[in-house]
Amino acid sequence: MEKDKTTEIDVSVDCVLFGFDGEELKVLLIEQKNPADGSLSKEQLQMALPGNLVDTEESLDDSAARVLYELTSLDGIYLKQFYTFGDPDRVRGLKDQEWLRNFRAHPERRVITVAYYSLVKMDEYQPQASSFAGEAKWVEINAVPQLAFDHNEIVDQGLAALREELTTKHIGFELLPEKFTLSQLQLLYEVILDKKLDKRNFRKNIKKMDQVIPLDEKQKGVLHKPAQLFRFERDENEEI
Repeated sequence: MEKDKTTEIDVSVDCVLFGFDGEELKVLLIEQKNPADGSLSKEQLQMALPGNLVDTEESLDDSAARVLYELTSLDGIYLKQFYTFGDPDRVRGLKDQEWLRNFRAHPERRVITVAYYSLVKMDEYQPQASSFAGEAKWVEINAVPQLAFDHNEIVDQGLAALREELTTKHIGFELLPEKFTLSQLQLLYEVILDKKLDKRNFRKNIKKMDQVIPLDEKQKGVLHKPAQLFRFERDENEEI
């Protein structure tokens, strides 16, 4: 007789939120909260992406929005699915199990997670930790520590998705102020792509884009020569 290999599986969502502070690309992380009895040491707690299990009667998109709000107090953030992670051992690390036993009814279950990413204007949102998050903070993309579960892999895949759609779907403009300079735009591209770009070629290519509108305005309050400002006008039928 064939052995029954079925097992109960939990489904979760994890959110990769990217922000740009004008100089660096950052990702929003939460610090795992210590149980009420303080049973875990500081060394046993880890940083992680905002994420949790999907409720039974809940869509994936609704779950992602709910989980993000519960853990960071961020609301109304656009989130887009980009990958699904299903390694059978993805939540079975020693530290992961120690923490899960305090916050999950069935910590031993396999978990498949649907990952979402979003681009956030950092000056418009102030994350605040809640629920089982001890802290919520922005971390520079090249300084992300060892995270819980397989969250480093999820961050890497999210960054790959961001890079792939940077030029094809113009999503980088979602990280900039409404009015920006071409220098700010080029720096954003260089930070995301992790490479220097030729200034002349970059500006020539950007100025070919009908969606980038030059304004009859210049920077104010800067010590150097004020640069011209531009804005991005997305086509009505263009999706992000």
